Amino acid sequence: MLTIYGVYRSRASRNYWMAREIGIAFNSVPVIQAGRVANPLAVDAPINTMSPEFLAINPMGMIPCIKDGDLVMHESLAINLYLARKYGGPLAGKTVEEEGMMSMWTMWAATEVEPYSVAIVRIYDNAQENSEPGKAGIAVACRSLKKPLDVLEKHLQNQDYLVGNRFTAADLNLAEVLRYAQTEQELFDARPKVKAWIERCQSRDGYKAMQATRGKEPV
Repeated sequence: MLTIYGVYRSRASRNYWMAREIGIAFNSVPVIQAGRVANPLAVDAPINTMSPEFLAINPMGMIPCIKDGDLVMHESLAINLYLARKYGGPLAGKTVEEEGMMSMWTMWAATEVEPYSVAIVRIYDNAQENSEPGKAGIAVACRSLKKPLDVLEKHLQNQDYLVGNRFTAADLNLAEVLRYAQTEQELFDARPKVKAWIERCQSRDGYKAMQATRGKEPV
């Protein structure tokens, strides 16, 4: 059985959403970020990214991580591409060309979007969004996101999803990367196709189920 290591309030949310979309059973091991624990190496500390038992699974000390049979993987976006290919269904590529496009959009999400969306969410996580440095940081990140979002807006002009005009692992991956920037609503209001696309993605039952569990976790 698939095991997912990581709390829902982390990039593991992507893998929990994917598992629900493809309808497979999974075990959840709620490994928490060490930075959220007062003394991560204390005997009574919850299992975290510095815990020896987790480092034995992922020496990088990062979540998420999965174990699927004998296979151990980290890197959340790659995990989702693997799960889609292994379990098939509409979220997987139907052809080699579709698989290539799904990989392209996923790498694009990681390199052209996530650095800036993560910069935004970290400012909010540190309650700095109303400070002058925080406002400046958000402004820089938003400016950096305009070009990639314009590219995405153009791509979605005549289709509802990224690849094959159906919801795939590529949409899930990019939607989760962009979720970090949704506090900046003007970015989406200015691009109606992108806004409608992410709303379609987030209206899915798998996303709602993931978010319901995420909402029960401590902030």
